[in-house]
Amino acid sequence: MIVLGIETSCDETAAAVVDDARRIRSNIVLSQVAEHRPYGGVVPEIAARAHVEQIDGLIRQAMDGAQLQFSELDGVAATAGPGLIGGVMVGLVTGKAIAAAIGKPLLAINHLEGHALSARLTDDLDFPYLLLLVSGGHCQLLLIEGLGRYRRLGTTIDDAAGEAFDKVAKMLGLGYPGGPVVQAAAARGDPAGIALPRPMAGREGCDFSFSGLKTAVRRLLDNNPGLTAENVAAAFQTAVGDVMVDRAGNAIAMAQETYPDLASLVIAGGVAANSHLRQRLDTLCQDRGLTLVAPPVELCTDNGAMIAWAGVEHLAAGRSDPLDTLARARWPLDPDAKPMPFAGKKA
Repeated sequence: MIVLGIETSCDETAAAVVDDARRIRSNIVLSQVAEHRPYGGVVPEIAARAHVEQIDGLIRQAMDGAQLQFSELDGVAATAGPGLIGGVMVGLVTGKAIAAAIGKPLLAINHLEGHALSARLTDDLDFPYLLLLVSGGHCQLLLIEGLGRYRRLGTTIDDAAGEAFDKVAKMLGLGYPGGPVVQAAAARGDPAGIALPRPMAGREGCDFSFSGLKTAVRRLLDNNPGLTAENVAAAFQTAVGDVMVDRAGNAIAMAQETYPDLASLVIAGGVAANSHLRQRLDTLCQDRGLTLVAPPVELCTDNGAMIAWAGVEHLAAGRSDPLDTLARARWPLDPDAKPMPFAGKKA
């Protein structure tokens, strides 16, 4: 079973070919960082235009890299949401066109499900497991019970962790994207003596909040102009790590009430590439008797392979989607989860 995956939900144009033997036959990702860097964040109109310009060539590269003809595919998977609606539409319409042209099933994939199932591609992980999804647009703890069975235990009530990294990097004059540059600066800094809050830490539940932490960094810089960017970056990253460990610890306890033998915590999304956060969560898992599963960095950030694999899982379960499936800006994995009142664009 061979599936082409297309991902265009934000600022990476990606295409990949994956089969049901968990082989990634090709995985092409084109970043738009250079286009968005002058603005310090993703500009939706620029992102959508770049997807239009690049998607055909990337799919051709992915097919050539897999040494396949389109007729040899068993299905076409494309992200149908959530994300920047203009970009989502580009990838979904392209996937529909290919599926219709070759007469093969369309798999309209939830972007978050792609992240949620990525560890089953890379590590052949069995259900159930706990997922910490951390990126520029999402920050959630989810219990992954089976294909299509996703229970949200916690989410951000305001900003996502990746967004906080980007904004703090901008305050410190470190550039964009924020995750890598804050991590690099923090490695040269010392957080000692810099007081920052740990929002939500110590409270019941698993929800996150990062808006107040960003504001605290802004006030810290305004009131202490002599502080170095490296030390502030280290203090900020440490605070985020403390919050992640606290919230994930609560989620582990909640998940083990239903699944006492729960064995794995998976971390995915762009912020999962942060080595400090991985180390902190690995220590937490060791203390709780779990294993931390972190897909390779290139499969933590947005990519087509995770969408193709989700398509493989859906196809194997006998599922497909009609060609009139709509693109969705919002699409929560857990439809029964209570919406957060201040969650903005977050799904």
